[in-house]
Amino acid sequence: MTPRFIPLLLLLALSAFAEQAVLLEDGFQSMNPGPLFDVVGAHAEYHYYPICDPKGVWSVATYLSDDLSQRAWRILREGGRSVLAQTFSNTKSKEFHPMLSAGDSLWTDYRVGTVFAPESKQGRCGLAVRYKNNRCYYFAGVAGDRAVLLLVREGVGFREPFEQVLAEKPFEWEPKQELTLSVEASGDSIRMDLNGAVRLEAHDACFPEGKIALVSDDSARFFSVRVTAEEETAKRSAERIRARESEEEALQTANPLPIVWKKVKTNGFGVGRNIRFGDLNGDGEVDLLIGQVVHHGPKDRNSELSCLTALTLAGKKLWQLGEPDPWKSELTNDVAFQIHDLDGDGKNEVLYCMNMELVVAEGATGATLRKVPTPETPKNTFPPYNKFPRILGDALFFCDLRGVGRATDMILKDRYQTAWALNSDLETLWVIQCNTGHYPYAADVDGDGKDEVAIGYSLLDDNGKALWSHDGGIKDHADGVALVRLEDKPDAEMRFLCAASDEGFFLADMAGKILKHHYFGHIQNPAVADFRPDLPGLETVSVNYWGNQGIIRFYDSSGEQLHSFEPFSHGSLCLPVNWTGAPGELVALSANSEDGGLFDGWGRRAVRLPADGHPDRCYDVLDVTGDCRDEVIVWDPYELWIYTQSDSPKPGRLYKPKRNPPCNNSNYFTMVSQPGWSEMEK
Repeated sequence: MTPRFIPLLLLLALSAFAEQAVLLEDGFQSMNPGPLFDVVGAHAEYHYYPICDPKGVWSVATYLSDDLSQRAWRILREGGRSVLAQTFSNTKSKEFHPMLSAGDSLWTDYRVGTVFAPESKQGRCGLAVRYKNNRCYYFAGVAGDRAVLLLVREGVGFREPFEQVLAEKPFEWEPKQELTLSVEASGDSIRMDLNGAVRLEAHDACFPEGKIALVSDDSARFFSVRVTAEEETAKRSAERIRARESEEEALQTANPLPIVWKKVKTNGFGVGRNIRFGDLNGDGEVDLLIGQVVHHGPKDRNSELSCLTALTLAGKKLWQLGEPDPWKSELTNDVAFQIHDLDGDGKNEVLYCMNMELVVAEGATGATLRKVPTPETPKNTFPPYNKFPRILGDALFFCDLRGVGRATDMILKDRYQTAWALNSDLETLWVIQCNTGHYPYAADVDGDGKDEVAIGYSLLDDNGKALWSHDGGIKDHADGVALVRLEDKPDAEMRFLCAASDEGFFLADMAGKILKHHYFGHIQNPAVADFRPDLPGLETVSVNYWGNQGIIRFYDSSGEQLHSFEPFSHGSLCLPVNWTGAPGELVALSANSEDGGLFDGWGRRAVRLPADGHPDRCYDVLDVTGDCRDEVIVWDPYELWIYTQSDSPKPGRLYKPKRNPPCNNSNYFTMVSQPGWSEMEK
């Protein structure tokens, strides 16, 4: 059988005489033997890789950090027929189940059938129907010696997805036995038939529509999948799908088109997402600072800069330190380097860590102005991090700890355990050990003119004293934190916002009291902006990764989830984009022309990058042309392109949000975009 999946042109597949329309049919013959996915590790947290694309009609919907789980699904040829095999044994996680998803989120009533052979009775094996995302669906199949219908959904306060047994019966079967499973979803009724021997039916209205997925916690073989629907139902689904696509096309037509403004070659010294943007030579234009990385290991531990290359957007190389190496382009972590006017003389310096030294260099030439040894590695540092006598430098963050009115102080940290506060003379102000997470955030919380620092699960006073900490109660580590007023009331209080990896998403007040805590899986890469001008205050967006990757979530100003959707099966940075110069920022979700683009606060793709062969591994957003609106910067290790608006530059008074300063760039920063306007006259 040749795979068929016809979401948009369903009507062409309908026969005037057929009672059922085929929505999807696959016997896996057209797919090449081998893994459907490969090891991407943490790279796909904020890089786009083609291996993450669907294979045929199937997307690898879930994987863990375990290499074997990422290579779990593969096509085999056995006994003259094609087989889709799941080869990973999931014995630990209750949040994660190996899944392949297919179909359209607007499918409603349909019947799906499969022939499959579980190779053990460990865990569950079967089908997911009305799949909203990889944490919300109905499951039908076998679980041990039972035939089961389950509702799987997220619940407030639950660390694991809430599961409810809707129906079950004993079912005798043997490992490797071929089973025939049919599931029909119609209205609020879910019916399943297993081998013609067991029939289950349940009624539930939680999920009225959604995709399908293959699910197996242990090794299993799937031999065929077929999805059908009544003709009228298929027509209605096709109409809804066309309406959705027409709505997005209308948005894309109404918004300025992205057009290429600049192209820069970076082959030989290029890199993944490890570029800083700022004026290095004092000409008022944005320049590039590209940092290649050496990993001393294991894996991405004990990493540091190996080469820095400064160049203009015209491609002119300003200077280079270290030895460029095209094989040192990959990274899954931060390293310590930034562009910043440290001394306030109007000229930017470059601060970086290399060879166990913290260096302040002249931005225009790279010449060293001063340097000090990096801090000694603490005696109690846990392996395998910090195996050198001095730290290599995991990240640099600038703030105002002494109340001088400028960000002349800095936080230098190791990977997860210790942070040092330094002044502009590179003298240590204080040291703290805590669960540092990836990257801090600072704001003047108490109004004394000095910044407090949010780092990991702790809030520090300007002198480094912990005002409070949740290190003893919340596990894992913070992937993104912010201190922000989310509500637009005059007396709005500041909130501590945290994307806490496997601990989900939470908001706390300035006394440390947790106000909202959502256990929505591995949450990371948050951003705050006015994504929904129709709602009061600011919204937050986040993305899931390990175990449940690709789920995008929007939260309102009180921290409640507005909605979620799953546009792809990988991670992404979530960066606010001021594309139109009017309220209602968009969020960039990868630079890929098919999966990515700029989405609005309702989850609609409002701007699509053209399919013009542009690099799409990395992206950032920044006002480069100077008309207050953001450009979208895309690159890979070989070239960098900048997209601006088709109506650029745009005159008049424009929306100009207040953002994190460019000197605090990171792969783990939380972009906070506060409303603001330019002073340009109409």
